[in-house]
Amino acid sequence: MCGLPKDLCVCSDLSADEQVITISNDTRKWGKVVTLVTFEGNFDANLEEILKAAKKKLGSGGTVRNNSVELRGDHRFKLKELLIKLGYDEEKIFIRFLAPREYMKGLLNI
Repeated sequence: MCGLPKDLCVCSDLSADEQVITISNDTRKWGKVVTLVTFEGNFDANLEEILKAAKKKLGSGGTVRNNSVELRGDHRFKLKELLIKLGYDEEKIFIRFLAPREYMKGLLNI
């Protein structure tokens, strides 16, 4: 906290520049796809506000777990655009492509 009044405070803008954000997909129970937004580094982000904005923009349900935001469905690219609009640095947002488990099972002959 910098001690400045709330309307003059720039702490959240500074912490947004220091974040490393990874956006990826995962599967949950019964093969449902979820999008994970994981925050690493200097952790001052308000995940509840990010979740609220994402749910409103995407029309999807979601939750906050540990240092990540989970949203139902595949929203990787839309979430990257939303995070950039919220002030996060585009160069520090990474989209990780994961192959679905069924595809990996076919490759590994499991």
